[in-house]
Amino acid sequence: MSYLVLPSRAECLKILREAGCGYNVIRHCITVSSLAVRIARLFVKRGFNINVRLVEVGSLLHDIGRSRTHGIRHGIIGGEIVRELGLPEAVARIVERHVGAGLAADEATSFGLPHRDLIPMTWEEKIVCYADKLVAGGRVISFNETFKRFVKDVGINSPAAGRLRELHEEISRITGDNF
Repeated sequence: MSYLVLPSRAECLKILREAGCGYNVIRHCITVSSLAVRIARLFVKRGFNINVRLVEVGSLLHDIGRSRTHGIRHGIIGGEIVRELGLPEAVARIVERHVGAGLAADEATSFGLPHRDLIPMTWEEKIVCYADKLVAGGRVISFNETFKRFVKDVGINSPAAGRLRELHEEISRITGDNF
């Protein structure tokens, strides 16, 4: 099926089920989507031109690649799935760029991923990436808890930790919310 417009929320959930995503992945995606849409609406209130529907769809589908792997490749695989489904390229980029706090091309290569920049660039990409980091399983957690967990995995001095802190500061400054 090829989509000329973004799929509805119900269609996104059907896509996740048909791709083979389990209950926990779908629950996580729903929670991320609720938070991401809330953040996107805060941006809109402050005068930013944000495609809230794109944020909703991208956040609902961000972990579709987990239907095939739960490793770091799930973002790249998810982008491929989204493209195969004929969804807009903007959705595929959200899916590919949500892993960690994004990956620079050299970092991607070090993880066995294609040598390309996977750092979120648009506000929609950044919002979904950030919201994903604030959701553990099906519950929203604070940025402080998120950051502690994140640096435990990547190290306090890693470029990814710095990118996550910068993303938090940027989004908090714009929204006025400290998450």
